[in-house]
Order: sequence, then structure tokens, then C-alpha cells
Amino acid sequence: MVHPAQGQMVQDLAASDLGAPPSRYVLREKDRPAAAGATQAQPELAAIPTVDVARLADPGDVGVGEAAGLRSALQSWGLFAVTGHGMPEPFLDEVLAATREFFHLPPEEKERYSNVVDVDGGGGEKFQFQPEGYGIDRVDTDEQILDWCDRLYLQVQPEEERRLEFWPAHPPALRPLLEEYTLRSEQVFRRVLAATARALGFDEEFFSDKVGERVATYARFTYYPPCPQPELVYGLKPHTDNSVLTVLLLDKNVGGLQLFKDGRWLDIPVLTHELLVVAGDEIEIMSNGVFMAPVHRVVTSDRERMSVVMFYQPEPHKDLAPSEELVGEERPALYTKLKAKDFGDGFWDAFAAGERTIDFLKVKVEQQKPEAAAVSS
Repeated sequence: MVHPAQGQMVQDLAASDLGAPPSRYVLREKDRPAAAGATQAQPELAAIPTVDVARLADPGDVGVGEAAGLRSALQSWGLFAVTGHGMPEPFLDEVLAATREFFHLPPEEKERYSNVVDVDGGGGEKFQFQPEGYGIDRVDTDEQILDWCDRLYLQVQPEEERRLEFWPAHPPALRPLLEEYTLRSEQVFRRVLAATARALGFDEEFFSDKVGERVATYARFTYYPPCPQPELVYGLKPHTDNSVLTVLLLDKNVGGLQLFKDGRWLDIPVLTHELLVVAGDEIEIMSNGVFMAPVHRVVTSDRERMSVVMFYQPEPHKDLAPSEELVGEERPALYTKLKAKDFGDGFWDAFAAGERTIDFLKVKVEQQKPEAAAVSS
């Protein structure tokens, strides 16, 4: 069974001229974006680093130039803007335009791709939430505070694992654009992953071997409707990403993404032709905490906003654990080993609960119960 709130689209609520967001979306006072205003009236604009991924392709660029900048960006910020990605600005504009066109379709057209599915196949009353498709994120309890966004979530790679019944037929341009963007975005991911290994002094296949050739890749199209009182809600709650790396195409006109750094929230600047790469939980684990997945969130405004996000995850059967080469007496293993699939499955429970997957699954060594730690040692 699914929670009754699972079928309520935020876009429909926003279109009904509400004076205020419903109580299901209103944050506790201490959690509200404006709550930081007591000491931070307006979040500071983050001076995030920029990396030219075209220059990262030079194998000789290790320890200097872009590779050094990449390592510094991942260690200091956990994210960076990307230039040299080879995608023309008009192409990126088309991807965002097709995204906007999908979310502006009539509700009945979008509901054809609903993430609430009939599990008995007979048109009965057995329905359940599953990650792929159109709708809102999973609702588990009456107490859960909901995010002010709708989304379309699709597995795009490996190609034979695509569930095309969830791929919208309208607008007609969306599918071919997504297929092309998938290929181009993966090139960015592979190039950054190889350079990340080189920046640590390893062969460029160091991390690629750990994630596999057939990475599980998911696209998330997110629509943030205008909100009548944006200071009361989250567009997307604070979280880290279930990914090795995440590649984001952000709205070029409206900001809203924020990063938690040094005890305060910072605004990520609006990017016009750059992409944004964010370190995910899996690279944090594989690097044994050399690189940290940054906590980030989305705040809303009185303007609609959208984004297209690609999550790159290891092949499900791969072990997710600190790399042996990065473990030693001075830096013991900070995380336990588990299968990538188990980590990915736990993400949805953790996200619904508003927790990091690493914390929810007690992956950190110091989070284990003493008896569990003794058994595993």
C-alpha cells in the first residue's frame, strides 16, 4: 500500500493559488531556510571552483594544473563547476526546455508515467511506490515533511535495463535529447573519475575498475513550482547523493541550490553554460574519506525552477569499501564493506527519513555497535 499523500503533485497545489503551503510541507521553525537568518540574513554566494574537463584528459596533468585543482575542489568543497564539457549551450537549453515542456503537460498525460504502480497487474487495489517514473519522492509516514517538488526519475544506463514504459512520449524531443545527453554526460563522468584517480597518484583506471564498465546511471528531472511562502519549505531537503559522482544541469535563470560548508549554508551561483559535478557517498567511501560528499539542499522562490541530474553508481554486485591503497596505520578504514546494491536500496529509506545513507546504514566504523565491531575485526 502507498501513503495517501503519494498521489498529491506539488505542481497541482501551486496552481491552486494557495495563500500558504499546506502543513505537510511546512518545516519546524528551527529547520526553516529563514531560520539561519538570525545570524545569516542572506546566504553568501559560494565562490565554487571551476575545472576544465577538456584539460583533465591530458595524462601529464598530474599534481599541477587542472588535476591539482580537481583534487583541491573535491577535498575543500566536494563539488565544482565544469567547463570544457563539449556540450553546446543551445543543446543544454534544449534539454531544459524539453524538461519544462514535460512538466507543463496536462496532469493526465504525466500520470501515464506514475511511480505508483499496480503490483498485482490486475487493476486491483495493490499499489506501491517504486523509484522510477513521475511523481513525488517516497512518502512513508503521516509525520514526514514533504519537499516542494515533483520529479521524473529514470534509469538510463545500462541501456538494456531501461524501463521505457516510464520514458515520456511527449514532448517528442525529450527521448532523443535524453539519449544524447546521457552519452555526453557519461563522458564527463568518466573523464573526471579518471582524473580523480590520477590526482591521488594512481592509474586512471583505479576507480573505474571499482565501479565497473556498466555503471548504473539514473536521470532525475526535478520541477520546483513557485511557492507562496518559500521561507517555510524545502524544495529538496538536506542530503548527500547516492552516487560516485553526480553531474547536474541547473536552471540557468533561477538559483536555489545551497551547500552546507563550515557550519553555514552558501548559495550555489546560477550557471549559464557550465555543469556542476558533486561528489557522492560512494566516492567518499572508496576514497576512505579523502573526498567528502557535501550536504546540499534546494530552497524555493516565487519562480519555477528545474534541473536535470545524472547519478552514477557502481555496478550493483560491486563491493563498496575503502580502497586498500588508502588505508593504513595513520588512516584506518573509516567505513565498512557492503554491496553497492545494498547501499543503493538503503538510500530510499534514508532519504525518506531525512538521513544520510552512510549514517542510516551505520556504514561508518565508529557507528558500529561494539559487539558488531568486535565480530568484524
